[in-house]
Amino acid sequence: MMFIPLWKRVLVVVTVILSFAYCLPNFVSSGMRDAWEKSLPSWMPTKSMSLGLDLQGGSHLLLQADIDSVIKKRVEDVEAFARTKIKAGEIGYQSIGSVSNGVRVELKSEDSVSDLRKIFREADDQLAVDSEGSVVTAVFDEAGIKDITDKTIAQSIEVVSRRVNGTGTKEPIIQRQGDDRILVQLPGMNDPKRVKELLDKTAQLSFHLVSMTGEGLNIMTLPMHGEVGQTLPINRRPLLTGDMLVNATPTFQDGAPIVSFRLNTAGAKKFCDVTRDNVDKPFAVVLDKEIITAPRINEAICTGSAVISGNFTVQEASDLALLLRAGALPTSLSIVEERTVGPSLGSDSVEAGKIATMVAFLLIIAYMMMSYRLFGVFASVALFINMVLIIALLSMLQATLTLPGIAGIVLTMGMAVDANVLIFERIREEIRSGRSIISAMDTGYEKAMASIIDSNLTTLISGIILYAVGTGPIKGFAVTMSIGIATSLFSAIMLTRLMLVVWLRVTKPKTLPL
Repeated sequence: MMFIPLWKRVLVVVTVILSFAYCLPNFVSSGMRDAWEKSLPSWMPTKSMSLGLDLQGGSHLLLQADIDSVIKKRVEDVEAFARTKIKAGEIGYQSIGSVSNGVRVELKSEDSVSDLRKIFREADDQLAVDSEGSVVTAVFDEAGIKDITDKTIAQSIEVVSRRVNGTGTKEPIIQRQGDDRILVQLPGMNDPKRVKELLDKTAQLSFHLVSMTGEGLNIMTLPMHGEVGQTLPINRRPLLTGDMLVNATPTFQDGAPIVSFRLNTAGAKKFCDVTRDNVDKPFAVVLDKEIITAPRINEAICTGSAVISGNFTVQEASDLALLLRAGALPTSLSIVEERTVGPSLGSDSVEAGKIATMVAFLLIIAYMMMSYRLFGVFASVALFINMVLIIALLSMLQATLTLPGIAGIVLTMGMAVDANVLIFERIREEIRSGRSIISAMDTGYEKAMASIIDSNLTTLISGIILYAVGTGPIKGFAVTMSIGIATSLFSAIMLTRLMLVVWLRVTKPKTLPL
């Protein structure tokens, strides 16, 4: 006998009610959703699905990281480190210089080869060190370059994410594409100029003493921010770097926009020592090879907090603080592709998606009702609730719906009734073999279950693989398809069965309208 325990009936009813509650915010205005969020308790559903770039418009940027400059900088650091250590260890050498992706040292004696190998290993653990006679070569091989590339891209994605999120962009998509590229999609942002300006800066902050003579090998001349044609000579070696910053905020001093920053413990101590030893000397704050400001040190600054001033506008001060908080990019990022999807084109996609979904829904209902009559009505009701469940889950997960995602929903609509088709056909076979109504329905559900689980499980595995290895649009398709599979199993196995049991108990039919 078809028996459904009380807890299962309660579970189905509560799930359906909650799905309608979580689905509702998607069909009201954003103003009403904001009002609900302010007035309703935090546990009440007030969130809606987020629309992707192709549905609400926005900007698409493809960035390329300059990996060659990162490797060049690593090679320069290794060479400088090796020179210092060789001189400190009084190791005799004839020449030292860079080669492709590495450093080459020709020693005066082969006896020093092992010592030089230790120096290179200490300089960078990614180096592949080789020697031939008194010549030692340390290079970044293929594995080393791959490791550098992976770390550079990972760090760049993290920094770009912090910078983009700091501008208030909702649901940005930031992910790696290929070996050295980063995809940035900004739904709802039709003018990405400000974001591009933020991404153009590497945000490498450093503090240097201003050179009093302006001469020497360790001196470099940099331009002053906001002052055309004016430069200043500074010591090449920084006294303090921006990686010691804990926080930076825009504020005002004497009515002018400035940036206030705070250093960590180590940075505060070092800043205190530097300012104490250089009272009455000019001190340059350099951001991306441009001198932001060069104030005179009046006294030791030992609080760990200071300000950066430099004739900023309010927006410039806000952007600089955001850049400093987000951290420095490990290398420059160039824009190799840029597209803007207008909101009108996005709305056209939404309308097309609505029409496609509605047509598919109506055709499936028509087919089910013609083929299975009253049972087709039950399947159609379950299909509608299945759609509500999908939207509710997407809203709960704050998932981003894209055009391929709509395609995934349309696909799962067909798959949702597939389980009911298997069950209904099995029930028909059992009725033809002479079983009673209750026995036929029990047997139909029992024998169709293995086929239903197998077919849905194999499709779910495909969805998981698509999500794991795919990129943006493919992931959107995989998410909606996987959610649709889970909800269709629920609606076919539990919801439709509950409706049939209630119908049987109420009407007690002599024959099945199937």
